[in-house]
Amino acid sequence: MTEIANVNWLAIIVGTLVSFFIGWAWYSPKLFGKKWAEGSGVSLESAEKMPVFAMVSQFIALFLLALVIGITATNNALFTAIFMIFAIAAFIASAGGFVRKSTYAIVVDFAYIIVAGISMIIIQGIF
Repeated sequence: MTEIANVNWLAIIVGTLVSFFIGWAWYSPKLFGKKWAEGSGVSLESAEKMPVFAMVSQFIALFLLALVIGITATNNALFTAIFMIFAIAAFIASAGGFVRKSTYAIVVDFAYIIVAGISMIIIQGIF
């Protein structure tokens, strides 16, 4: 557990929250949501019908990503964080391909992970 002894918890929490809200905007109908939903075979429902499991899972995944980025920041291992972000994005793209999402939907998912990871790295630098 010495890996997390010196992490910047404020940056991890802020990075998680900022990335979550970026996702909220990213998948909204005003940005990429409508075409992403078509390409993913889902419908964009009202806020009351949000898939709770998916939202909680997303939040947990973002927290874990922010934590790993925080660990790499304390160990001056930026390239490890970058490779990890791309690995996660590639897994997301692969999963999208297996469930036959459109290329557009896969690119939106892939790019979101990259943007979330970059945001977390920037937040680590700010805090």
